[in-house]
Amino acid sequence: MSGSDAAGRLVRPFALTGGRTRPSRADFTLITTVTAVDPPPERASRPQPEQTRILRRCRRPVAVAELAALLDLPVSVVVIMLCDLLEAGLITAHPPHPVSRTPELDLDLLQKVRDGLGRL
Repeated sequence: MSGSDAAGRLVRPFALTGGRTRPSRADFTLITTVTAVDPPPERASRPQPEQTRILRRCRRPVAVAELAALLDLPVSVVVIMLCDLLEAGLITAHPPHPVSRTPELDLDLLQKVRDGLGRL
């Protein structure tokens, strides 16, 4: 990679977020699933080229971390752009399902595993 390529790479994420370094909302984690709204709302403004890339990738549900990897962009930049798309009504965000941490369920599961191993 030449020096100008490296410099351009540093400027690009800054330009994509309009200079913002923090998301406007706290809706997104690495495993939040995002999906493009189909059809997009009529009132929505025309998305920028990078936002259009995100919307294409979000035709089917995709996790934030996977989306960042597919776009080859830092997660922080993708989250800022996702905030913009969510506020414009162009995507939906689905938080991960909470994992039950009740001790009774864990103990019950361990007993079933032990019993199953004992039958082997």
